[in-house]
Amino acid sequence: MGRTVCGAVAAEPGLELVAARGNLTWCAEHGVHAVVGTTGFSPDDVAALRRRFDASSANAVIAPNFSIGAVLMMRFAELAAPLFDTAEIIELHHDEKVDAPSGTSMLTAERMAAASPDWGTDPTEETVVAGARGGATPSGIRVHSVRLRGLVAHQEVLLGTTGQTLSIRHDSYDRSSFMPGVLLAVKSVADRPGLTVGLDVLLGL
Repeated sequence: MGRTVCGAVAAEPGLELVAARGNLTWCAEHGVHAVVGTTGFSPDDVAALRRRFDASSANAVIAPNFSIGAVLMMRFAELAAPLFDTAEIIELHHDEKVDAPSGTSMLTAERMAAASPDWGTDPTEETVVAGARGGATPSGIRVHSVRLRGLVAHQEVLLGTTGQTLSIRHDSYDRSSFMPGVLLAVKSVADRPGLTVGLDVLLGL
């Protein structure tokens, strides 16, 4: 008999992470493959979960974003990062999203920073309105969050260097955009021993 695939979902980001940790632990202990779309796992969380699933008959896939287009956007930004001096990220979501910035925007900044540690400094000397320059990630790449009715999930990565800019944008206009990634993970999890983080490997990226 095949194992059931389980997922963890909750309304509040903090509760979602707590639920995901608990559900993943239960799945590992009971030999149930798990596919989870939760952001916010720390490196320690991932290390602990990896140990649990390495010792389990079950496997797990954790995907911070199930949109294949969003995964490609992050990969393209990562590839472009070493060739540009400055970058900013604008993430736009529906008006019921209670956390900012989004997990996808933070992961994008982390991956870009890992690909290139050298980014130009912010030239702003006077901020007329607090927050006008967005939030600075540890690498200095700034993230701007928009919350607006009519949106679903959108992100644009802007990169600039002397004489040129590059814009990489992804738009999810409907939540159905996440389903191909979910199905890919569900179909792949049984053949991916231990813990897999992100859809990149499943897409051959």
